[in-house]
Amino acid sequence: MFTGLVQGLGAIEEINDLGREKRFWIRPLFRCEELKDGESIAVNGVCLSVEKHSGDRFQAYASRETLSRSNLGETRVGDKANLERALVFGERLDGHLVTGHIDCVANVSDIRDAGESRVIRCVFPPRYAAEVIEKGSVALDGISLTINKSGEDFLEVNVIPDSLKKTNISQWRPGTGVNMETDLIGKYVRNFMKRDRIGENPPSGLSRDFLSRNGFI
Repeated sequence: MFTGLVQGLGAIEEINDLGREKRFWIRPLFRCEELKDGESIAVNGVCLSVEKHSGDRFQAYASRETLSRSNLGETRVGDKANLERALVFGERLDGHLVTGHIDCVANVSDIRDAGESRVIRCVFPPRYAAEVIEKGSVALDGISLTINKSGEDFLEVNVIPDSLKKTNISQWRPGTGVNMETDLIGKYVRNFMKRDRIGENPPSGLSRDFLSRNGFI
């Protein structure tokens, strides 16, 4: 589990192409102490496992499913990826709950300056629209961001100067594909409501009627 608060960038130094799978050697460009084999680390928002580490770099494997859902298949040697180590429970929870399980690749369609910030619009497959709401949370390339505006196939986020410095957002251009993970809670609510529509109210009692009576819809 992650928070979407990127700790720093990692340089992609080697890529072993295994056909429909890949292994990456990544060097964190920030202080990354006590990295352990087997631990989870988010690479551009994708939860990967550290297979082994050597010196100040580590190796991670991406399966066929991971490559099909994310932009890691397009990653090249020399690229910079956003890195976040797994959340330690008991510490302060900033950002929002991020699983590292990517839903789709969204495409940057517009970038414009807004004072010291940058407003970025991304388009995505319409089937995810129900999980994207104004002032809700979204993770783009592993970065926790607040949605300022959304529609059936797009969202807009405002990126502050600190995020621009610490992440790979400065490399984004119109047409760039970024990993998108929608809000975890929204996914569960959507599933509950879907089951309610087909007459399968969950045993917990959470249903469309319950949500309506308590002001959630």
